[in-house]
Amino acid sequence: MRKILMLCLLIPFFSAGQTKNVVNSFRIFSKPDKQAEFEKAFAAHAQKYHTGNWKWRVFEIQTGPDAGGFHVVEGPLSWGEFDTRGDLGNEHMADWNKNVSPLTTGMGTQSYATFNADLSTVQMTDYSDKIIINHMYPKPGMINGTTDLIKKLKKVWVAGNETVAVYSVVASGEPQYLTVSRLKSGLQELDPSFRKPLPERYDASHGEGAWDYYLADYAKNVERRWSEMLFLRADLGSK
Repeated sequence: MRKILMLCLLIPFFSAGQTKNVVNSFRIFSKPDKQAEFEKAFAAHAQKYHTGNWKWRVFEIQTGPDAGGFHVVEGPLSWGEFDTRGDLGNEHMADWNKNVSPLTTGMGTQSYATFNADLSTVQMTDYSDKIIINHMYPKPGMINGTTDLIKKLKKVWVAGNETVAVYSVVASGEPQYLTVSRLKSGLQELDPSFRKPLPERYDASHGEGAWDYYLADYAKNVERRWSEMLFLRADLGSK
C-alpha cells in the first residue's frame, strides 16, 4: 500500500519530466443562422474554463473542405498532462452542453500531433496569425521516404527564410505529416515577388534538375495531400 501511495505522489513529477511537444486539436462548426450567438457563447466558454494548461488558440478556417469552421488547439503539453486532463469538471461540461453545443452542427475531426523540431525551421511556440496547413499522407510503408522528402524541403525553407512547423499525427486516423507554414509577413509571402517559385528554389538548393527527382520520389511515397488557409481569431480564444 505504501509503495502504491508513493507512486501516486510521483505521477506529477513523471509528467513534468516529459517533453511538452504534443498538441490536441478539434474542429467545430456553427449552425449557419447562429454564427453570432455561437461566437459569443464559444468565446465566453473559452475565457472562463480554458485557462492554464488548457488554454485555447482558435483559428477560423478560410479555405478547403472545412472552410467556415473553427480549428481549436490545446497545448503544447506532455502526454502525461493530457492523460490527466479529464473533462475539466461538471460545471465546464454543463456550460458547453447548454450554451455552446446547441449552436453547432457538431464536432469535426479531433486529433493529437507531436511537434518534430528536427524537421521544422521554427520553434514550436513561435506562432503567427496566418497559417497554411499542408496535410501529407504517406503510402503504406513509406513513412521513411516521406520523412526524407520533408528533410530535403527543410533545406529549401531555411534558404528562403520560411518559418515552417512540422507535426506527426498520432493515433488519429490515417498516418500523416502536417507542415504548417507560419506566414510571419502575412499573405504577401504567397506572392511570387516575395519568394521565387518552389521548383526554382529547390533546384538552387539541391542542384539543377533536382525538382524533377523530388516529384518522382513524391509520387512513390505520398498517397495524397491537401492544404488550407487559417486565420487566428484571438477574440474567440483564451485570454
